[in-house]
Amino acid sequence: MIKWSFSSLKQFINCPRQYQEVKVLGNYKIQDTKYTIFGKDVHKAFEDYALGTAELPKLYKKYQAIIDALIAIDGNKYIEHEMALRIDYTPCPFDAPDYWVRGIADLLIVKGDQAYIVDYKTGNDKYADTKQLKLMALMVFNHFPAVKTVKAGLLFVLKNRFIDEYYTRDKMDKYWEDFRPDLMRLEMSFDTDKWLKRPSGLCKFCPVSSCEFNRE
Repeated sequence: MIKWSFSSLKQFINCPRQYQEVKVLGNYKIQDTKYTIFGKDVHKAFEDYALGTAELPKLYKKYQAIIDALIAIDGNKYIEHEMALRIDYTPCPFDAPDYWVRGIADLLIVKGDQAYIVDYKTGNDKYADTKQLKLMALMVFNHFPAVKTVKAGLLFVLKNRFIDEYYTRDKMDKYWEDFRPDLMRLEMSFDTDKWLKRPSGLCKFCPVSSCEFNRE
C-alpha cells in the first residue's frame, strides 16, 4: 500500500524523478522559497484569526473582510482540520500507522447535511487545481456520514478570487475514479522502480541537483 496526499501525488505527476529522490530515497528536501514562506505566514495568520486567538497582522488586514465573511457562515467550524482514510475508505486518525490517504482542510464548516470547505491559496489563480477540493470532499463524506453535499472553494487571496466546486455524496465512486489513473502510475513506478524525468519550468525550483535538468 502506498500512502499519499494530494500534494505528494501532485509532486509525482509533476516529476516522478523528483518524487523518487525526495519522497522515496530521501536524498533531497524541498526548500522553502519566499513564495512558500509567504503562503505559510498567510495560513498561520488566517488560522489564528479564525480561532480568535489573534488579530490579523497589519500586513494582512486587507483580507479581513474575506475571512470575516467565511467564518460568519453558520455551522460547526473546524480550522486546519486533519482527516485521514484507510484503504477501505474508513476514517482513521491522521497519524494512524495504517492510513492510506490524508489531508488538511484550511477551513471546514459543517451544518446538518451540508459542508463547506475553503483552501487558501497565495499563488497564481491561473494554475488552479480543483482536484484537491474533490479529495477533501471525499474525506468529509467519509468522516461526516450525515453530510450529503459539499461546497468547496479555492480562495486566491492575492486576486480576491474564489473558485468553487459542488460535490454530492451519490457521486463518490465517480470522484474516486478520477484519482485512479495517477495512483496506478504511481504504483507502477514503485513496482518497476522506473521514475521518469519530466523537465518543465519548475526545474529551477527543484532541489535534485544531480538531475541534468536542474537549473540552479
